[in-house]
Amino acid sequence: MTGQLSRVETMQGRWMAFLLALGGLGLWEISSRLGLISDLFFPAPSSIIRMMIDLVFSGVLLEHLAATCGRLFLGLIMGVLPATVLGLIMGWSSRVRAALDPFVAALHPVPKIAILPLIMVIFGIGETSRLVVIAIAGFFPMLINTMVGVMQISPSLFEVAANFGARPVQIFRRVVIPGSLPMGVSGFRLAFNNALIISVAIELVTARRGLGALIWLAWETFRIEQLYAGLVMIALLGIGFNALLKRLSIYLIPWQENIIT
Repeated sequence: MTGQLSRVETMQGRWMAFLLALGGLGLWEISSRLGLISDLFFPAPSSIIRMMIDLVFSGVLLEHLAATCGRLFLGLIMGVLPATVLGLIMGWSSRVRAALDPFVAALHPVPKIAILPLIMVIFGIGETSRLVVIAIAGFFPMLINTMVGVMQISPSLFEVAANFGARPVQIFRRVVIPGSLPMGVSGFRLAFNNALIISVAIELVTARRGLGALIWLAWETFRIEQLYAGLVMIALLGIGFNALLKRLSIYLIPWQENIIT
């Protein structure tokens, strides 16, 4: 009964968000058409949609989207996989955590875009440097959330597993990994969002292809509708990924299906 009520409230919240967004877009459209706001800087949403359609059919938007997605997901994999393994180990072993936590505390607050020049000095000017920075951006949220996910597992679960004669490998596979999944999924969501932000920021500065490069080109040529089209595409990419992750979490952690709302 509680689960059904929660789902109803979630659907009501989503419909409310949809109606608010629709109302805001309608108000924007009317204000732009009536000249209440400058259509030079705030073009009507219908104009932005037409620009997006033109960019899709011309292949320009899909080309930049493919470049961003390829760069984003490859960098994300490079950062998330080692972060997950290290986070599980740090959460399980207090000695490893005590040894590595000061380095995490020191490096995590550093703005990842600020280390791009250093990465470019080491790896050169090219795709490798971009991927490394994106990987670093996704590394720390995944590491910290996975570590905390292991640390918050009840000690009684480890005791029960040990009493039944479970070996360390079995405890790691049957207790540590499942117990850390909820926080791990949340960490993956944060890692994706961080990586997306850094991907677009890097493309603004160094890339010729990608949604960030499309936005920068639109700014240089003062094509405001194209600029907004790039921003909308980034928003849609984030919404689509989070919806996919929500669906995936239902199968991975069915006992906490509302971990991502």
